[in-house]
Amino acid sequence: MKKDFNPSEWLNKKGGSQEPPVSPCLESSEGSYPIRPISPIRPITTLEDEIEQLVCSIEASSTDIAPDYTSWRDMAFALADALGESGRQYFHRLSCFYPSYDEKEADKQFTACLRSHGSGITINTLFHLAKQSGIKPVRNTVSTYHEKIKSISPFSPNSPHGATGETEEFEETESSQSSESSDPMPTFSQNIYSLLPDFLTQIINKAKNFEDADLLILGSLTVISACLPNVSGYYAEREVFPNLFTFISAQASAGKGRLTLCRHLVKPIHDNLKKHYAIEMEEYRHLQNEYSQDKKNREPPQEPPIKTLLIPANSSATSVYQVLNDNGGVGLIFETEGDTLANTFKSDYGNFSDGFRKAFHHEMISYTRRKDREFVELTKPRLSALLSGTPKQILALIPDAENGLFSRFIFYNMNLRLEWRDVFSESPASLDDYFIDLGQRYFQFYQTLQQAQPIRFSLSTTQQEQFNTFFGNVQQEYSAMFGMDIVASVRRLGLITFRLAMILTALRLMDGQSVADVIVCNDTDFHTSLIMAEVLIRHATNVFSKLPTTDNIASFVGNTIARQKFYDQLPSEFNRQTYLTVATSLGIPIKTAEKQIARLCGKGLLKHLAQGKYCKPQ
Repeated sequence: MKKDFNPSEWLNKKGGSQEPPVSPCLESSEGSYPIRPISPIRPITTLEDEIEQLVCSIEASSTDIAPDYTSWRDMAFALADALGESGRQYFHRLSCFYPSYDEKEADKQFTACLRSHGSGITINTLFHLAKQSGIKPVRNTVSTYHEKIKSISPFSPNSPHGATGETEEFEETESSQSSESSDPMPTFSQNIYSLLPDFLTQIINKAKNFEDADLLILGSLTVISACLPNVSGYYAEREVFPNLFTFISAQASAGKGRLTLCRHLVKPIHDNLKKHYAIEMEEYRHLQNEYSQDKKNREPPQEPPIKTLLIPANSSATSVYQVLNDNGGVGLIFETEGDTLANTFKSDYGNFSDGFRKAFHHEMISYTRRKDREFVELTKPRLSALLSGTPKQILALIPDAENGLFSRFIFYNMNLRLEWRDVFSESPASLDDYFIDLGQRYFQFYQTLQQAQPIRFSLSTTQQEQFNTFFGNVQQEYSAMFGMDIVASVRRLGLITFRLAMILTALRLMDGQSVADVIVCNDTDFHTSLIMAEVLIRHATNVFSKLPTTDNIASFVGNTIARQKFYDQLPSEFNRQTYLTVATSLGIPIKTAEKQIARLCGKGLLKHLAQGKYCKPQ
């Protein structure tokens, strides 16, 4: 008998093994908490009762559940994430069983975890550490966050469309390593799947695992970004629209082909435009025929503009611009082979790379139509692009890190797993039919937006402050890690995150909310977009580390994930021997580690206290 995959149970078993990129602690009406979907909605009182019960069980057995530094640090992160400052007392109660327990050192570590970044570790890690040590607490199955979302998880048995498959088999799949890297790329869907608008929830009901859910979420948001008429916001004092550029990268047969399902979501819009264009062309031919018979008494008819949503990537530059102009500046490039666009950019007739880059910021594009000798200006192009391909196809499209295309794209790198999936579906309906139905539903919403007044999206004042704090810290950290070439990507990721929040908020209108002239992002969608940004910057730096660059740090960056883990695993205060031990455990050469420490000190991410002694800024 096969069992439905339940992500909550899997996460509990794995003990929070995923480690999304770091994120700063932000202030909210509830106090200081790391950016996590749990924070705004978890029932703190009941959860604290569970933690108290667990700690009492550990104290009764006098067990040290965190005998090494990594476990001890993760325990601090888990308590800080769940309880904030209130978790400090539990951290001391649990730490005191370590033979070399030092109250001041424990205080300093917990403070660092509160002020630092959490690394995606949740309270499940604490229960996992206890279980590993032989402590078997009885958890309240209705009070904790992950248990509460079982009933609405798209992967759970209670979901009408839950994905099926043996739990044990999926665990092996998730823990298996990529053929290219010993560190699988992180995912975000496990942290946001209960917080998404209903339409996106219906989409990931058909996901096979977290990575597949990420793929469907990004693909859907990108195609939808081209089909949100009358929705815009202000970012850096400029009007911006929801449009996204996304590149899904994977080796052949890794699963990126499922991205084509997302095309069904907007195909009714594309077909409707083509239908109207066909009607107009038929009328034009009729008038052209009448004109040819009586040119003296008739004005020549005007050929109707081409109506379409999808634009082929192998079109000439003028053709792309003309189609955009004919459709009010709106278009979507959807290609499953990234080198199609790369080859077009390399040709003389098709190189619209400059216009492509301008379209990301809605900058004016001008061109000349030879047929009518007409000079045309596209004042605010709204182009979206969804591409997929192999890592080598990224290099063909983006030759180096200084190319402006790199910083404009959302990158997502899929892991290739040695796994054979059951290709004979038990479901009587095809996935294509399922997504076609969703497309028809979205088409009705699209028509509603077309008839609405312009809708202005914005963040609340508190969200704006949190947004600036988050990306200020990300910019400082990643520029220190990877050099100045990464700064453009971080800054444009800010705009991308704003657009993600805009799309999520707009999709909430499908859940029955009234369409107003102004929509303010709710806290759930705001934090969802930041959670996604945490993971997407990891994927971007993974691609960045493989691109040629003029920065001397290029050869130093090497394994992106290992460099980030190196910094994350350094304690709040340490000496040379400690950082060399950490470096050795990650396979980082001694000289490389020494250079990294010096660089981090130069960037202010570490302080040099004395000869061979360092600390992280508090």
